[in-house]
Amino acid sequence: MSAMLRSLRIRNLALVEELEWDLPPSFTAVTGETGAGKSIILGALKFLLGERADRGIVRAGASAAGIEALFSAGENEEINRLLEEHGIDPCHDGELILKRSIAAEGSGRQFANGSPCNLALLKSLGRLLVDLHGPHDHQSLFSRTEQTLLLDRFSEALQERHAYLEARKRVSGLRIEIAALEGAEAGLARLDQLRDELNEITSANFSEGEEEPLNARHRAAANSRRLIELSAAAVNRLEGEETGAAASLSEAMRSVREMGRIDGRAGSLLEKIETLAVDLGEIASSLRDYAESIEIDASELSSLEERINLLVMLKRKYGPTLADVLARGAEAASRIEALSDVALKRETAGKRLDEALMSLEQASARLSAKRLKGSKRLADAVSSQLADLGFKRAGFQIILEKQGESGPEGGELAEFLFAPNPGEPEQPLRAIASSGEISRVMLALKSALAAQDSIPLLVFDEIDANVGGEIASRVAFKMRALGKRHQVLCITHLPQVAAAASSQFMVVKSFDGGRTETRIESIGGTERVMEIARMLGGVTESAKAHARALLETDGMADPERRSSRPSSEQHGKTEMR
Repeated sequence: MSAMLRSLRIRNLALVEELEWDLPPSFTAVTGETGAGKSIILGALKFLLGERADRGIVRAGASAAGIEALFSAGENEEINRLLEEHGIDPCHDGELILKRSIAAEGSGRQFANGSPCNLALLKSLGRLLVDLHGPHDHQSLFSRTEQTLLLDRFSEALQERHAYLEARKRVSGLRIEIAALEGAEAGLARLDQLRDELNEITSANFSEGEEEPLNARHRAAANSRRLIELSAAAVNRLEGEETGAAASLSEAMRSVREMGRIDGRAGSLLEKIETLAVDLGEIASSLRDYAESIEIDASELSSLEERINLLVMLKRKYGPTLADVLARGAEAASRIEALSDVALKRETAGKRLDEALMSLEQASARLSAKRLKGSKRLADAVSSQLADLGFKRAGFQIILEKQGESGPEGGELAEFLFAPNPGEPEQPLRAIASSGEISRVMLALKSALAAQDSIPLLVFDEIDANVGGEIASRVAFKMRALGKRHQVLCITHLPQVAAAASSQFMVVKSFDGGRTETRIESIGGTERVMEIARMLGGVTESAKAHARALLETDGMADPERRSSRPSSEQHGKTEMR
């Protein structure tokens, strides 16, 4: 068997102190007295595969409970892909090791291949590795989504299902893209306004840092006449014939020169006055040059005033500063570019959506065709299996209900209808009240789907309840048949089912050292005869003879199965402490 649960180790869980269980392939039965703790085995497996656990399940006196399992995953690419998505090393030599610690106080921890992980990953791995069926787990069969998936598996339509889901994903993505483009198209009404804003700002041709020099030029142009007058007055004050500074300075020079002839010490003063006279002449010359450079240009003044007024208007509309005005222009240009090709993108996306919808319709039609063909074959196969399980004249059919729009499951949803009693109308499975009936329907479905079901381990927890006699033998026959394609683990009270198993383990509760403890033992030979005799009602000679007869015929009363079963000696290694 390419994939299976090879070993399960449990420590300090409820009544279990320490349990190490090496599981054989094929069909294994787990039996024991009511209350011995068989459900602990199933509970440990559920906890390991992500089910939330109450701290009260930790064995009294222990700080934590631990569960560890070794799976042979084979060449399961889906498992390795799932591990790699969570940053965990893939399986080495096809082995997957899962561990979980449940703390009495604080948080527990879980690991996959030695790396920490979360419960969500354990649940995802569990869906690929183990199919659990307890007294209430068959509720999943009431889901029409699950029924549709089962039909797809049987119809070998998983590839078409995947193609349909991919096509639907493309359609959904394009619809989101178009909705976004349509939202953007609402901005097209502002496109003309944005273009006007951009044209107004760019045509003004302002540049960063231009405002201050512009204002300085305007002040100068606006006061040109006054500047000429002031400069002429300054020259006159410096060089006027009577009152100018140059004339006064000349008089002063003559006086100081006379002083120098009388007293040589005044010579240094004369040099200073002469230097001052030269500087005064240069200043007067510069003032004349300045006055000559000023042109009274009314047109330039008007132009500068217009530009300043334009800047004031732009700042009033688009921002308090020139920098804000320029930023508004850049933003308008960017939005115009973004909006300019929205219509083209919308048209292109619309064409792609039409093509994707056509592909979706074609994918849906291919999936529907396979479902339609497979539904009749699956209904016939399940009816045949149900007949073997005692529903000789029961009715079972599968209807495909069209959906208004292709949904997540395709163009239709499957509905399994069942009528356990002849003459009664067929009803949806969820309308069936008897747990015994729905358990047998589930077993019939599992038997019909055995070839398509890729989950390696099937665990049945007393789903054979409420059946007996010949039906019990039929259930045993189906279980053993499932064991040819899967590793099957069945917790059972039916002696026929236990006798049909390739291996049998017994759960025992004992009282030792002041503590109650649950352990599991592999049984074969005489021990197995005694346990099946107990299950038959008591360890009497007649019961033991009946048990031997069941073991000789694999526990089945099916007349088509008369071959002797393989040795019932121990098939697995088990250690208990």
